[in-house]
Amino acid sequence: MSAVRAHLARALWALALVMAAALGPAVHAQPAAEPVEQLQVADAYLELHTGPGRGFPVFFVVERGASVVVELRRTDWFRVRAAGGQVGWVPRAQLERTLTEAGIGKSFRDILLDDFLARRVEFGGAGGRFGGEPLLKLWLGVRLARPVGLELAGGQVQGTFSGTDFWHVGLVAEPWFDQRWSPFVSVGLGTFRNIPNRSLVDAQGVNARLAQASAGVRWYISERFVARADTTLYTAFVADNRSLEYRAVSIGLAFFF
Repeated sequence: MSAVRAHLARALWALALVMAAALGPAVHAQPAAEPVEQLQVADAYLELHTGPGRGFPVFFVVERGASVVVELRRTDWFRVRAAGGQVGWVPRAQLERTLTEAGIGKSFRDILLDDFLARRVEFGGAGGRFGGEPLLKLWLGVRLARPVGLELAGGQVQGTFSGTDFWHVGLVAEPWFDQRWSPFVSVGLGTFRNIPNRSLVDAQGVNARLAQASAGVRWYISERFVARADTTLYTAFVADNRSLEYRAVSIGLAFFF
C-alpha cells in the first residue's frame, strides 16, 4: 500500500508542476501595486538580491542617497532597478526605509492576501478518518473561475481487515472566495477499490464507481499556505441495486501558486 501512496503523490505533484508551468506568467510575477516612482536610499546601503528570497545572494549594494525604481512585487519582495541599470530583489522591510521624492518614508500596502485571492493551483495533503479507519488524502485543485474550480483527489485507507484506495475528480464551488475563511462545497465522480487482507479466507475485493459530496472550509494562514478541513460522504456503487456509504473527515495543509 505504501508503494501506491508514493505513486499517487508523485503523479499529483508532476501534474501540479505541469499546470504551474502552463500558468507561469500569470502566477509567478505580479506588477507592483503602487505607481512607479523613484525612491531614495536612506540607510547606509540597500542590498539587491538575485531573487525574491533571503536564500538568494546579494550581488549589488546601492549606497545612501542613490535612487531606485520599483518594477515588480512578489509577496513581500520587490524587484527594483538602480540608477546604474542593476536589477535585483529587495525585502519589503528594507525598502520601507527609503524616502519618496517628497522626502517622507515609503510604505507599501500588504498584498499577501491578494496573492491568495489570485491563486490558480493548489496542492495539499490531509489526514483523517474514513468510516472509522485512518485516512490519508492528497488533492490537486485548479481554479477555473473566481468562485469555481476543478479538483482531483486520491486517498488511501488502511483498515483492520482490508485496505481501500480511491480517487475522484469534481467541481468545487467557493462562494466567498475573497475571504480569509472560505467555506466550499464539492461534488465528483471516481473509482473505489477495496482489497481484503490475505489472511481472510474467501474474501473478495471490490471495484466500484464512486460518487462524493463534500463540504468544508479553507483558512489562509500566511505566505502561500492554506489550512483545510472537510467532511465527505462517499457512495460506492458495488452493484446495480447495492451501494455502500462511507463518511469521512479530514484536516490538512496545502500550498498554492
